[in-house]
Amino acid sequence: MPSLTRVAAAERAALLTVESYDVELDLTGPAERFRSVSTVRFRAAIPGAATFVEVRPARLLGVRCNGVDLDPAALADNQYPLTGLAAENILVVEAEMAYSNSGEGLHRFVDPADGETYLYAMSGMDNAQRIFACFDQPDLKAPVSLTVVAPEGWTVAGNGRLAAGPTSGSTSGSTSGSTSGSSCGRWVFAPTPPLATYFVTLVAGPYAVLRAEHDGIPLGLYCRRSIAEVLDRDADEILTVTRQCLDRLHELFGVRYPFDKYDQAFVPEFNMGAMENPGLVTFRDEFLHRSAVTDGQREHRANVIAHEMAHMWFGDLVTLRWWDDLWLNESFAEYFGSRVTAEATRFDRAWTTFALQRKAWGYAADQRPSTHPVAPAEVVDAAEALANLDGISYAKGAAVLRQLVAWVGDDAFLAGLRGYFAAHRFGNATLADLLAALATSSGRDLTGWAEVWLRRPRTNTLRVEVRRDDAGRYAEVALVQSAPPEHPVLRPHRIGVGLYDPDPAGAGTALRLRQRIEVDVDPATDGGRTVLDGLTGLPAARLLLPNDGDLTFAKVRFDPDSVAAVPAILPELADPLARALVWAEALDAVTDGERPVAGLVALVVAALPAETEVVVVQDVLNRARDLVDRYLDPQVRGAALEQLAGACARLLAVAPSGGSGQLAAARGWIGSTVDAAGLAGWLAGKEVPDGLAVDAELRWAVLHRLVVLGEAGEPEIAAEQETDRSASGAEWAATCRAALPDPAAKERAWALLVGETGLSNRLLEGSARGFWQPEQAELVDSYVERYFAEMPAAALRRTPWVADRVAGLAYPRYAVSARTRELAAALLDRAELPPGLRRVVVDADDDLRRALAARR
Repeated sequence: MPSLTRVAAAERAALLTVESYDVELDLTGPAERFRSVSTVRFRAAIPGAATFVEVRPARLLGVRCNGVDLDPAALADNQYPLTGLAAENILVVEAEMAYSNSGEGLHRFVDPADGETYLYAMSGMDNAQRIFACFDQPDLKAPVSLTVVAPEGWTVAGNGRLAAGPTSGSTSGSTSGSTSGSSCGRWVFAPTPPLATYFVTLVAGPYAVLRAEHDGIPLGLYCRRSIAEVLDRDADEILTVTRQCLDRLHELFGVRYPFDKYDQAFVPEFNMGAMENPGLVTFRDEFLHRSAVTDGQREHRANVIAHEMAHMWFGDLVTLRWWDDLWLNESFAEYFGSRVTAEATRFDRAWTTFALQRKAWGYAADQRPSTHPVAPAEVVDAAEALANLDGISYAKGAAVLRQLVAWVGDDAFLAGLRGYFAAHRFGNATLADLLAALATSSGRDLTGWAEVWLRRPRTNTLRVEVRRDDAGRYAEVALVQSAPPEHPVLRPHRIGVGLYDPDPAGAGTALRLRQRIEVDVDPATDGGRTVLDGLTGLPAARLLLPNDGDLTFAKVRFDPDSVAAVPAILPELADPLARALVWAEALDAVTDGERPVAGLVALVVAALPAETEVVVVQDVLNRARDLVDRYLDPQVRGAALEQLAGACARLLAVAPSGGSGQLAAARGWIGSTVDAAGLAGWLAGKEVPDGLAVDAELRWAVLHRLVVLGEAGEPEIAAEQETDRSASGAEWAATCRAALPDPAAKERAWALLVGETGLSNRLLEGSARGFWQPEQAELVDSYVERYFAEMPAAALRRTPWVADRVAGLAYPRYAVSARTRELAAALLDRAELPPGLRRVVVDADDDLRRALAARR
């Protein structure tokens, strides 16, 4: 189906003003379909003009415009033509719509735990039209009135508050014993403030509900009944974070939460982390942790709660006009997600996570061939916008905002945002609107800043050059900025440079900050080489840390003396953010092929067992393991894995019993060890470290590793799935079955990945995740060619989100060879390739290019 273009959207926005949507959904029919009736009131600036409305039905039953019945057969490519418009119009569209199992439109899920059916709506990016007829673009906002006819025993919630109909849940306290609607009937919701179509949502099914209130705002939590016990256990933490974030955002923005309730629904098989639907945020229900988790995972949940709440202002109250300003949503929510989490919740080190984990995502995306500006000048259609939901729109954009705050000052930044909200309340805005508000508040013309930071792609690198005198003092310290030749843009940076030395008070061996200077790097005046005059004559530090405090978005490279000192000093560095920046530099240098993987493994062995920040442990282990798997020749990979497993074992030995560090170390050991007997012992409850719970999730991780090693098979998978009859268990089982080192199992898994199987999005992803294993290179060698031959047709059969996810996860990333790159090049020569698949292959091939270079 075609995606709405920017040109068509602009023409329609100039013609129409949408007054309201009245949407009635009947969910009581057969399992495959539901009935939708949309009544759209809108004005046309030019009477007699023509336009179109989007609807994507299984069967279009009727269309009536201004009392005249129109021919349903006129629908073409999800667009229904409307001609001879009046100044004021009423459009009624009745259709049978198809439920989805792709996480798009109205998703239908049957819980394997108890057979109950659950629905949720995901309208984002061309998907509202799968639920109701609408003008499906972000700048035609209108109030939405929703009515739902639902089966007996179901609970229904929407963006607006319930105005009439069945009630559900308790008014406070536990979900235990809460009841859904007592009879089949109509759920009528009050009209919302003006919404973009991509925010319209609902949840429906026998959801468990917990209700609360804060500062006059009704709060609600929803989840499947089979995991209500988990919600009961986690509700206090979730609601505490929710209240803390609401209070802090009210303080920062000076604008109260603009909708009449704040519900958070944890829904199954959700594609993204969450979606910022006003009044009813939907989250993937893995955020309700059924098994033991680390504090890093709890911090991540808090960050996502804060991120989605920030969207209530950035995106929901003020909405982008077109998708080229997607960053006005995601970059701001990412920035305030980390900021508010750090400032308002117990997870006060969220910026450490951002520095190491989130920015690595941004750097990776910004260096690939598919890179794009934070704020592209042109996004041709909504499909391209979906592809741009990446580390640039989120992490790089947030880091650029952090740099902007450092440059203009926090007070001016927040004052500009308050003016922006006031000027565009419940309307639409652009980059120019934001820059105008910030220029007013700061007194600075931001045009030039925006041009190099927001309109130009790619990442700068800041390298430290040091000369010392005979006394060991700095004779000269300079930062040399470079840019890739294909995008030769140097940027201004305001950064910190930190000098770290042993504690002068003699308190142990810890390294602490001796001095930090703030530096303005301005290529317009220094030509790309900035001499740090403030350091001249100072005693050389044990570690000279560029971008100390992590204020800018730039790759950094240490001076040679600091690089040599890192293995010895990293365990002694007291500041967790500084440690995260050191680890980030080391990981990035290896990723870029500037330093060997063996050196990184040695650094992990030397420094990671002393690390106390669980987020650092998790991220370093995950990224080091990935680099070992792809960048090392198979002949030496085993020895490197053994070293990683040994580092995890040492960390496991010293980690506090029952704590996050112990769990992170256990996961790292499971993923890297070849000790099948030890793994099997854990499943049997033997020699498990004191305090470590081998619960459902950890059992699956152990079993998956045993399957990969050829030490467990289908009987063990089936037995585990019989014990764990949950949605998560089904996904784990799919991953394990795809990972079986057996030709027949691989063929079955491949048939799922490229065939018309009817599997849900998450089961397809699980199968794709398990298929390629570094230990099974010979077994799956023939599937390398099959990927490039068969994936294009498979991608065309699927919705863009699912097609791109499966294509990315199923890419032969461990087939590091010139042959794989040749096959990729041949595929990319095909003109008819789906755009999403083309982007997946281009980026994955670039990753293979790096891996090949590292092996050479």
